[in-house]
Amino acid sequence: MNLDINQKTMILGIETSCDETAAAVVENGRIIRSNAVASQIDIHRRFGGVVPEVASRHHVDQITVVCEEAMAQSGVSWKDLDAIAVTQGPGLVGALLVGVNGAKALAFAHHLPLVPVHHITGHIYANRFVRELIFPLIAMVVSGGHTELVYMKEHGSYEVVGTTRDDAAGEAFDKVARTLGLPYPGGPEIDRLAADGKASIHFPRAWLEEGSLDFSFSGLKSAVINYLHNEAQRGNKISQEDVAASFQDSVAEVLVRKTMVAAERYHAKQILVAGGVSANSRVRSEMERAADVRNLPLTIPPLKLCTDNAAMIAAAGTIGYLKGMRADLTLNAHPNLPIEAF
Repeated sequence: MNLDINQKTMILGIETSCDETAAAVVENGRIIRSNAVASQIDIHRRFGGVVPEVASRHHVDQITVVCEEAMAQSGVSWKDLDAIAVTQGPGLVGALLVGVNGAKALAFAHHLPLVPVHHITGHIYANRFVRELIFPLIAMVVSGGHTELVYMKEHGSYEVVGTTRDDAAGEAFDKVARTLGLPYPGGPEIDRLAADGKASIHFPRAWLEEGSLDFSFSGLKSAVINYLHNEAQRGNKISQEDVAASFQDSVAEVLVRKTMVAAERYHAKQILVAGGVSANSRVRSEMERAADVRNLPLTIPPLKLCTDNAAMIAAAGTIGYLKGMRADLTLNAHPNLPIEAF
């Protein structure tokens, strides 16, 4: 499919798939005019994780506020917009419904096209704010709910070539952090501890059957938890820093090696890394080192665009808009939405 990616566009993106209420205006798919985010991290920290019903209620409170803020910051009017893009899925169904219905109301009120967006494509297209995509490419998407290798032969073409068979990497980070008594979200806390530790504990790497590009982190998570319990029962002093560094090394090694195998297998000209776990310093440094050895261009979004935001939804929505993707007012949230549908 030949898309005119240089076509001028102005898209309002809306994201409410989990615990961030966000809206952003993006010009031409690459220029962020505004990016408003209302975070719920402090609210969910007391529960040790996201409570879906609480998240949904806060989205209801914030959706109008962040949309108005995004439009005010952007310096454009509603008549300047070409479309409204919204996360249809995957995610928490109650949270998604707030964004979808808010987007439908705005599209109806301002006579604008409505473009559905897959959340993972948003993470992928966050990289376009850094540099233009080079095809074919391999995107490693690694977050709290997803660990996937996506092959793209052109804009708007997505083929999942590797996925997690159990826990996502980010989920493993959060569960290990909780066992260590660290606050939510666990990923940044483990990264902070690991900086002062040594990867001196051998935790398993799940390579699965030969040639597989799939992932499995449940065994690693269990190994870390069992190690902590066994050491505590023996009365041994536990170095949280060393546990964090060793766990982080195990995750990074598997992510990096499988990404490089996929890049070679699919003759990739570029590697993208996206999702919340792409903010992890070990994952970033090891991915950079491996890509440099292979002389492969690597793109990772800045930290503020690694976690959920609406600029990435507007960026992916720009591609959907150019492809002619449109939804009517029957659009519904889809918590298990397949990426191949896009």
